[in-house]
Amino acid sequence: MAKGYWIVRIDVADPDGYQAYIKANAEPFRKFGAKFIVRGGQFEAMEGSSRSRNVVLEFADYATALACYRSPEYQAAHALRIGNSEADLVVIEGYDGVQP
Repeated sequence: MAKGYWIVRIDVADPDGYQAYIKANAEPFRKFGAKFIVRGGQFEAMEGSSRSRNVVLEFADYATALACYRSPEYQAAHALRIGNSEADLVVIEGYDGVQP
């Protein structure tokens, strides 16, 4: 079964306020088995626009990735992020088919 992912691009406006979000998101991420694949790190935007920070989270499958985002625990954390950052977040199903 293909894994599920969150692909997130973030601009943090208030680093101190953003810390409350980081602390609060640990509970739902643990509950839903999220694994950080990318968490910040050096990058170079080769095409299109970018934000200052990038995060990729891996979940057991697409349904679990969606359930985490929609959970009351994550939505409580999400409320702490609003006003402290702007983000683009997509939940996407991974590919587990034949490779070239």
